[in-house]
Amino acid sequence: MEFPDQIAKKAKIRDTMALIKNKFLVLSGKGGVGKSTVAVHLSVALSERGFLTGLLDIDLHGPSIPKMMGLSGQKIAAEGGLLKPLTYNENLRAVSMASILDDQETAVIWRGPRKGGAIRQLLGDVFWGPLDFLVIDAPPGTGDESLSIAQLIPDVRAIVVTTPQQVAIQDVRRSLQFLDKVSLVIVGVIENMSGLICPHCRQEIDLFKQGGGEALAREWGVPFLGKIPLDPNLVSEADAGRPYFKGHEGSAVVQAFNRIVDEVIRQSRL
Repeated sequence: MEFPDQIAKKAKIRDTMALIKNKFLVLSGKGGVGKSTVAVHLSVALSERGFLTGLLDIDLHGPSIPKMMGLSGQKIAAEGGLLKPLTYNENLRAVSMASILDDQETAVIWRGPRKGGAIRQLLGDVFWGPLDFLVIDAPPGTGDESLSIAQLIPDVRAIVVTTPQQVAIQDVRRSLQFLDKVSLVIVGVIENMSGLICPHCRQEIDLFKQGGGEALAREWGVPFLGKIPLDPNLVSEADAGRPYFKGHEGSAVVQAFNRIVDEVIRQSRL
């Protein structure tokens, strides 16, 4: 049995999400695979192609989106009872728990019900307005956060991120099992850190092997969106709060992201 306030909250989420054409949940069963990097760069790339885009960070324990986008220290304001997303550019807005908490350095120690309440607030109390895309960056694993999104946004679709080595593939396979059980459509699998671009000779090195993500997509019969090589410049730019696209337009990383974005747009409802 649901209480009236729970019903009202669900209705509010439904009305908010109805204004957004495409909702993507970016997730992985394994931490450290570059999932947030993919979410940020996918969002930036979509916005730079002229699409109205929102980026929602639901990693309540380790939110990294503000740091990666140069938005650290900015606080989300409330107006008319709704939260106003932070502005990255004219087409991209972002919301993260890190921009709501008073102390961004304090650990969030919450059990499941409180996590669910936070997710509902982030979905229903943020004024996104009409959007072409909402990219949702989930924490590693298949816990409360991803389950809440699956239950609260019936038309959300999933983008799964992995690295090539088998230790990651094993965990990411569990993500695909989770998505199957909750009946979410899988847009595709991305193989991140697929080869290292040497900063000196610009040759590619199979640091973490290659092909594991592609084989996993083939095993599950889902689209393979592409491989993104590891470039040390990508790491340094993220630490500096600058998405990688500016100044690296001809790089293998940007070319890989552009091919992935092309496929995501092709599968979208616009």
